[in-house]
Amino acid sequence: VAIRSLECTPSVFWRLLQNRLRLIKNLAGYARATSKPMTEETNQSNQTENNEELSFAELFEMEENNRVVEVGNVAMGTIIGEHDDCYLVDVGDKAESYIPKSEFRLDDAEEIKVGDSIEVFVERRKDEGGLLLSREKAIAIKVWEDIARIQEADGTIQGNIESRVKGGMSVDIGVPAFLPYSQIDLRPVKDLDGLIGQVYDFKILKFNRKRNNVVISRRAILEEERNKLREEMRSRLEEGQIISGSITNITDYGLFIDMGGMDGLCHITDLSWGRVSHPAKLYKVGQEVEVKVLKYDRDNDRVSLGIKQLRDDPWATVSDRYPLGEKAVGKVVSITDYGVFVELEEGVEGLIHVSEMTWSKKPRHPSKIVAVGDTIEIMVLNIEPETKRISLGMKQLQPNPWDMVIESYPVGAIIEGKIKNITDFGVFIGIEEGIDGLIHVSDLSWTERIKHPAEKYAKGDTIQAVVLKIDKENERFSLGVKQLTPDPWQTAYNNYPSGTVVEGEITNVTDFGVFVKLEEGIEGLVHVSEIPKDKVKNPAEHYNVGDTLKAIVINVSAKDRKIGLSVKTLEDEGEAEAVEKIKKAEAEIAEAAPATFGDLLKAAAEGGPKTEE
Repeated sequence: VAIRSLECTPSVFWRLLQNRLRLIKNLAGYARATSKPMTEETNQSNQTENNEELSFAELFEMEENNRVVEVGNVAMGTIIGEHDDCYLVDVGDKAESYIPKSEFRLDDAEEIKVGDSIEVFVERRKDEGGLLLSREKAIAIKVWEDIARIQEADGTIQGNIESRVKGGMSVDIGVPAFLPYSQIDLRPVKDLDGLIGQVYDFKILKFNRKRNNVVISRRAILEEERNKLREEMRSRLEEGQIISGSITNITDYGLFIDMGGMDGLCHITDLSWGRVSHPAKLYKVGQEVEVKVLKYDRDNDRVSLGIKQLRDDPWATVSDRYPLGEKAVGKVVSITDYGVFVELEEGVEGLIHVSEMTWSKKPRHPSKIVAVGDTIEIMVLNIEPETKRISLGMKQLQPNPWDMVIESYPVGAIIEGKIKNITDFGVFIGIEEGIDGLIHVSDLSWTERIKHPAEKYAKGDTIQAVVLKIDKENERFSLGVKQLTPDPWQTAYNNYPSGTVVEGEITNVTDFGVFVKLEEGIEGLVHVSEIPKDKVKNPAEHYNVGDTLKAIVINVSAKDRKIGLSVKTLEDEGEAEAVEKIKKAEAEIAEAAPATFGDLLKAAAEGGPKTEE
């Protein structure tokens, strides 16, 4: 029970017990000596005992003097034992105390052994006896003393970065210290978690022991080192010099390279003789590179660097290596809507325009023809070394299908194909791969009035057509459907000469006349001027669609595809006289060429032709 209440080991308890028993024995002897009568024999015996035993005051003083340590101070202790989670430490105060091993985290656990002397902090005396000791606080006191000394001497202290905190990092330097983000490195650090567990040297910016506050900096050390290196670099840096450096930052416009105390910029245009979309695709932060000093501004400490300048410009002799009209092999590096970029060699790229990829007038998207990474054969079309441009072609390595078309499809030949597309101006028929023929809406029918080809045809229909014209230069293939049959207007000119009395069905009534169907596909027009006067004002009241109308042909034009009819002449003159009058007027046309046909009709009605005065 005593051992448990005192929180100590049996050995410690036994030592305490021995001390107390010896004290009691001495006190008992002192009491006997003072209570007996003084005889010579007793006096001699007391003297002997006094030689062996101490007085009560001396014993009490001895007990007080055994307290050799003072609370609140640092004392030296000796490790006299070790357990799984603590060390047993003796500071000479008739007591031994346990200190948890967790307080020895700043010490090397492998080097601590029984018998070692260490500094400990005496926190307080326990009510049940013994002392409460702390190794951690003893170290902290020593650390604070070191912190003050190091700051005064402008020295450095080593610390372990433990965790991220608001505004920076927490660093263990014996006591917790604050490392602001701005004091971690010369440049912003992206991966802060990667610093946890790292050990660095730090400068002490400021500290407050009462508040347990210490602010440290790693940047101050790096700046000192950089300034030393910069001064050294300034003395030996020259334009044209080739040096090695480490990439510290990558931006859209280039690389920042540390040359040893001084940073230089390698612009994106100086990375390669070829096209570079982004520096990050070629380089990584921390990578060692060799560069050439292009320009050094000593006043502003600005250094322009170049990587491509380490090699000769490939464009200087590109014309010799790639003659015009020659074949070459390249690798597809980029695809756009307007073409494909092909790398012929490092630093030399050419463009295959979409129009130079196939012979088709409507080429597919370049991505449908090639893919990035493909190795293709091309032909050199044009080179401009000054502007670093090379025009390439793919279709030139293939036969021109239009040369074959002229031989395979002569004018007048009848072909058959599927409708690929229908527009408001005609129908496109697939002839061969990449070649379509156009049937214009005017070549669909001799007689039908087709407003839109979709009224008569559908996409995918197979139709026949006649080859009308092939324009190789403009890559146009003209076809016709109506040309498969004779032109009905050629026969209409012979079947309906002027003076012929016809009868047909009214197909349309307009303000300017009446249309009459003479046969399939052939219509004649009775102009309002050839309608009887009593019906001129409103033809629609006197003529209806579907009615049969009798009229006489007064003119025919196969070229214009028009037949002029007259009802007025037929009704006014009678059929026989009307026919005779019209034929007589036609006979006089040749003699009175300047006169119009209407003038001749008017002259005939008045009894003779009217000539110019």
